[in-house]
Amino acid sequence: MSMRDRSARSLEEMQAEGAALRKQMPRREHARLVLPDRDVVAILEEQHRTRLPDLVPVRIGRMLQSPFAFYRGGSAIFAHDLANAPATGIEVIACGDAHVANFGLYATPERALTFDLNDFDEASNAPWEWDLKRLAASAYIGALDTGLQADQARDVARASVTGYRETLAMMMELSALERYYYRGETTWLKQTLDDDTQRVVRQTARRAMRNTSARVLDKLDVETVDGRPRIVEEPPIVQRDPFLTEALTRRLTDRYRRTVRADIAVLLSQFSVVDTVLRVVGVGSVGTRCYIQLLEGPSHEPFFLQIKEAQPSVLETYGGRPSRVHGWATWPRRGANGFRVISCQRTLQAASDPFLGYFQAADRDYYVRQFRDMKGSLDLAALDAGQFEQYARLCGALLARGHSQSPAAGIVEAYLRESVRFDGAVVDWAVAYADVVERDFAAVEAAVKSGRLPVERGV
Repeated sequence: MSMRDRSARSLEEMQAEGAALRKQMPRREHARLVLPDRDVVAILEEQHRTRLPDLVPVRIGRMLQSPFAFYRGGSAIFAHDLANAPATGIEVIACGDAHVANFGLYATPERALTFDLNDFDEASNAPWEWDLKRLAASAYIGALDTGLQADQARDVARASVTGYRETLAMMMELSALERYYYRGETTWLKQTLDDDTQRVVRQTARRAMRNTSARVLDKLDVETVDGRPRIVEEPPIVQRDPFLTEALTRRLTDRYRRTVRADIAVLLSQFSVVDTVLRVVGVGSVGTRCYIQLLEGPSHEPFFLQIKEAQPSVLETYGGRPSRVHGWATWPRRGANGFRVISCQRTLQAASDPFLGYFQAADRDYYVRQFRDMKGSLDLAALDAGQFEQYARLCGALLARGHSQSPAAGIVEAYLRESVRFDGAVVDWAVAYADVVERDFAAVEAAVKSGRLPVERGV
């Protein structure tokens, strides 16, 4: 049954279905790791066919920094591994890459700092368990990466699952409208984090507040050419794309502006595009076409946008879940994957960037957002065991708030209903999957040594 078929159900009907699901898929079954036969190197090679060839070695180099970095960059591998794994069959609008490093601080439209999920390149519909298992495994692997012991890492992973389950129960006590308007991240920060951890968050927040377009301009290497600022190339991280002529840039900018809110379109009409360059970001997305664009306002004020290629979600290409997100909206004929990303972002976040938009160019889809506008993330390596546990619990709570927007959330909550056994089962699964990640990491290292995969480290 599709997500749309479930949308008209009453809460009572969903609760009955969730309770019945416990017999069909006992909660303890979530501990069972079922892996398909696959060649992890071949999965990466397949992804690389659509990416910029000169950036593929950079991607591999970044993934091989550590097993945690490898896991972060391996959303396609993860989706492939869960495609036929045991699941309840209940789908939600999913992040698709809900690991602990994909949560952070950013500015709301009201210029207040908030903390939430902040990466939606892979977002689409998928079983709710996929996001939660990706989060729990990342909590475990990430904790080990910071030097915590295995038993401490298990506690961190468990906190993420418990935070999800308990928060989803709380959210389902609210009406659909109340859930939509609910923004509890500030309250959760105070309730979940102790005084020392809150101090860490406040320090990160102070740094994030300084991440404005003016500061980005100060940090970039910029020169003046014909009286206009130009971003200096630093290949392979920053470089110009000969495909983007000035005339084409103007046309694509016009396409983007037609997809934003009317008030944002009026604001952007006062800015001129000054420069656009390719700029490598992240780990898993390295090799996709990602640009930063410098605009200048009437008082010569700088403003930066990020333009990211939106390829089909790994939930579809490797997880076998054709996107049905468009079941609730008019699916555009052009730029569908950019539309998918920003639509899911607006659904899953309590407050989203008002500059979100999308367009298509040369049969590739893109989405647009502000670049580094008051964005910040916690340094996980600086957290002790107790702080990491609190952080993971908060991430689980925020994921639950996002999932609670989906029509089937009531079924999920009724299925979980106060099940501590479920928490332990997912942690067992995460620990087992961490061993898989270690083996995959070693396999990719071996592929580099044999010459099968190119690598450029330290970039």
